[in-house]
Amino acid sequence: MSEQTSHDAPITSSTAAPTDERHVTLTRDSVGRYTVRNERGGSITTSSGTAELSPVELLLAGIAACTAVDVDTVTTRRAEPDSFHIDVTADKVKDEQGNHLKDIEVTFRVRFPDGEGGDAARTILPSLVRRSHEEFCTVSRTVMLGAEVTSRIE
Repeated sequence: MSEQTSHDAPITSSTAAPTDERHVTLTRDSVGRYTVRNERGGSITTSSGTAELSPVELLLAGIAACTAVDVDTVTTRRAEPDSFHIDVTADKVKDEQGNHLKDIEVTFRVRFPDGEGGDAARTILPSLVRRSHEEFCTVSRTVMLGAEVTSRIE
């Protein structure tokens, strides 16, 4: 760790977490309909009041997808699942804190084939789900821990 030697020199620490910035850009397509793009060329359209995923549903989808990657990557090394479904539910409330979600629940419905590989995948599944929830899944960890959201107008 380096020490500050003058008012101009920053204090740095070798234990500071490296940054790994993520970025998306939202563009308005029409009233209430938007396309979100990442820097790799991926995109998804969102809106409210249509068949497309709403912004709240995208948040729930992010939780599902994030934990799916954690669990699927490891269990599939043991056996290819026969079925793999994750349901995420939440109650949307409006109270003195404003609009927000509460009681978010993630339900795994994963089936593996009979046999040694399927048995191994079933054995590690509970631990992987717990570790995803408590440690690995950036999306649900951010929701659970809270993150400051700031806005600016340019």
